[in-house]
Amino acid sequence: MSVKVGIIMGSKSDLNIMNDAADILKGFGVEFEMTVVSAHRTPERMFTYAKEAAGRGLKVIIAGAGGAAHLPGMVASITVLPVIGVPVKSSNSIDGWDSILSILQMPNGIPVATVALNAAKNAGLLAVQILSTADASLAEKMQNYKDDLRKAVEASAATL
Repeated sequence: MSVKVGIIMGSKSDLNIMNDAADILKGFGVEFEMTVVSAHRTPERMFTYAKEAAGRGLKVIIAGAGGAAHLPGMVASITVLPVIGVPVKSSNSIDGWDSILSILQMPNGIPVATVALNAAKNAGLLAVQILSTADASLAEKMQNYKDDLRKAVEASAATL
């Protein structure tokens, strides 16, 4: 598959959360890249990454960040690609609320799709859904995934 997703995070300490997005993408056979891009410590790297992402073949960017969590919004302000923000509860976080609000409360004109705290798995699923709008094979895989979820709930309900 030629479509790609970029998974970026503010620091390597976010990797244990962001790996969930990578696992989802692997499961759907979606090619991705993963790296650390700090909005505060490496702003030039962030700018270059966002500016060149579409030219490298990326279609969606998943950006995880904790604390002030500026990475998803700053990347979204630079690229035309959809950005999915993953608020990460970091060691310097205020129970994750600072990260959630920093990603969620974007100004009009700079949207960032935001998933729940530490929910990189959902970010991966949302990226697959976005990509599946232009890929029938991927859409079929997503439908099968959702069918499996339904079946699991029905099987669980049958045991009550």
